[in-house]
Amino acid sequence: MVPRPSTDHRYRRAHFGTAWHDTDRNGCNQRDDVLMRDLQRGELWTVVQQGRCDHDVVAGTWIDAYTSEQLTFTNLKDGAQASAIPIDHVVALASAWRYGASGWTADRRLEFANDLDNLQPTSRSVNSAKGGKDAAAWQPKRAFQCAYATSYVGIKAKYNLPVDQSEKSALQDMIHTCAGS
Repeated sequence: MVPRPSTDHRYRRAHFGTAWHDTDRNGCNQRDDVLMRDLQRGELWTVVQQGRCDHDVVAGTWIDAYTSEQLTFTNLKDGAQASAIPIDHVVALASAWRYGASGWTADRRLEFANDLDNLQPTSRSVNSAKGGKDAAAWQPKRAFQCAYATSYVGIKAKYNLPVDQSEKSALQDMIHTCAGS
């Protein structure tokens, strides 16, 4: 267990490298990979070829994992629509920075920022509310806590990021919302 980290004013998004880097080298940036992965296939959707990317998602429907709100967009090339479906880092970059990513190599931070296991589409309002907070400072509504906490713990473990006591307590409370707990 580690002490609760204070806000580190040295954190900058740029410390985690190029946003939406094509870390898997499939020709598509990680944002398009997430949008394609989580696209609701039963709804109308549009994907185009852009450069080497064979799945540049320009329209479709997604379900916000924190609220179950349906997010439908008709033209993600329109900046207003694209910004209305941000891709959230389950373990926020600022939080990871405070819990140890500040000591990682640039390559490790780039990997973390673009790890598909740590990325999911959400609404602008939820993404703004969550921001760089950790699991002790922000939690989704009860119905979505099990999935969030499970994913969060998995990412923390994958990257060997510690938790402090308040975060541990919050995660335990959320895990108890899982069926069979």
